[in-house]
Amino acid sequence: MDCSGLYDLIIIGGGPGGLTAGIYAMRAALKTVLVEMGAPGGQVNLSDAVENWPGDEHIGGAELSLKMLNHARSYGMEIRSDEVTVIEPGLDGHTVRLAGGDCLKAHSVILATGGSPRKLEVPGEKEFYGRGVSYCAVCDGFFFRNKAVAVVGGGDSAIEEALYLAKLAREVIVVHRRDQLRAGALLQQRAKAECRIRFAWNSVVTAIQADANGVNAVALRNTVTGDSSALPVDGLFIFIGFVPNNRLVPAGIRRNADGYVITDEKCATTIPGLYVIGDLREKYARQIVLSAADGCTAALAAAHYVETRKAALECALPAAK
Repeated sequence: MDCSGLYDLIIIGGGPGGLTAGIYAMRAALKTVLVEMGAPGGQVNLSDAVENWPGDEHIGGAELSLKMLNHARSYGMEIRSDEVTVIEPGLDGHTVRLAGGDCLKAHSVILATGGSPRKLEVPGEKEFYGRGVSYCAVCDGFFFRNKAVAVVGGGDSAIEEALYLAKLAREVIVVHRRDQLRAGALLQQRAKAECRIRFAWNSVVTAIQADANGVNAVALRNTVTGDSSALPVDGLFIFIGFVPNNRLVPAGIRRNADGYVITDEKCATTIPGLYVIGDLREKYARQIVLSAADGCTAALAAAHYVETRKAALECALPAAK
């Protein structure tokens, strides 16, 4: 299938990184299209509150996503709702094929597909997903009003979600494999001061149990003593990190042992004109502001790459005649 037209830049993924890349690309006068198969904003949409976005002391995740989307749209950026099936790098431009059958081509591509919730991989997790097992407190917390729920994890996301659930649930038990949290100091203080939150330290979930009504308990193992126990709960919320959505990463691009893409300081990969940003990229920390910064960096780098490439192509035209 021949691709119609030629873009300067194709952005795959509409989270904070992708939307920020779109803003900077449009300001650089690049002919740009952003392809997103879900709701623009990505994982940010699932956050009840964002309190570390500069300039907004407290803002809802969906509201922040909408503001970013409207900002990108204000420059007239094209946004397509579709799924990308494959990226085909090429010397004469990179080809992006969509599930809907369309084919796009561009001088440069920014891959911003982020990550997905990491699974516990224990019995009952897959079977009872949607029947008490969840990876999104904002999405499903309402169903557990005045009930007991467990939250697995000890990082920022886990504690943020536990605090959100404490507004709804009767009791929130944070299950953590260590004896101290990894979350930031402020979040830890708030969680430990919340009367509806208690902690199951040095514990891991080994199985999820349910009856006809859904989850009713989780099996725990103490990482220090090895003892097993059952924790009666009505729901289990899992926040143990993310795995990179690297399915679209072309062969030949370097990745680390965990599957994250290795880039240079410009977010450039080993394939010229192809950039990786946000939670798909190997980095020290994963925060909304860092994904946005990646988007800015990659868009500026792509603009320079496209300008240089076009100039080289124009110079080659006389020789080709």
